[in-house]
Amino acid sequence: MRVLIEQSYEALSRKAAQIVQEQITAKPDSVLGLATGSTPLGLYAELIRLFKVGEIDFSKVVSYNLDEYFPIKKSNEQSYDFFMRKNFFDHVNISKKFIPDGEASNYSAECAAYEKKIADSEIDLQILGIGNNGHIGFNEPSNFFEEKTHYVQLDESTIQANARFFAHESDVPRHAITMGIGTIMRAKKILLLASGATKAEIIHELLNGKISPKNPSSVLKLHRDVTVIIDRDASLPFLFEERF
Repeated sequence: MRVLIEQSYEALSRKAAQIVQEQITAKPDSVLGLATGSTPLGLYAELIRLFKVGEIDFSKVVSYNLDEYFPIKKSNEQSYDFFMRKNFFDHVNISKKFIPDGEASNYSAECAAYEKKIADSEIDLQILGIGNNGHIGFNEPSNFFEEKTHYVQLDESTIQANARFFAHESDVPRHAITMGIGTIMRAKKILLLASGATKAEIIHELLNGKISPKNPSSVLKLHRDVTVIIDRDASLPFLFEERF
């Protein structure tokens, strides 16, 4: 696991965009795993800028998003489908993009279909954020690592954290469809981003704690190619003085 500490969120976003750009330059038909939430917004903004100045081309790229609330309408401004269109897809020439269908009539069938699509493609670079409770995607703390794309009940801490995006806490969906831990771990490369002091504790646990499904992110220590990019606020600098 490689850890990069950037001075600011803006620098973190530029570094992440550079890694994505290098991936697409080396393999124009790359398959990307994409994340939502506030952390990757700077990355998407920088990728849009690079596209507009002609430094990156998404025309052969395929993407798969980590997760989606369920049930939720694509037209709902808090859906991840809407989020991705607003903050990325509508501004670049990405070839094909897939997101779990929050409007599916049968979530079990949607989970199975989404898992098969990903298995048939193989993700080259998976982008992740990390929740304060260690979740990646919507894989919440549990007694085991869920292998495949699945339907999940959101942890209360996740609901609280996401409430800021909704008018009322009661509006926050209680369930979602998410790639499983096994799905994520099959990606050839993983890029995890974390910003802000509220993420410092969980980043410390990720780097220094034991591997346990109680902290889903800890499984990333078993992956062959993980890069973690954090800003100074998330780094607890004194923890890194000797190690990095």
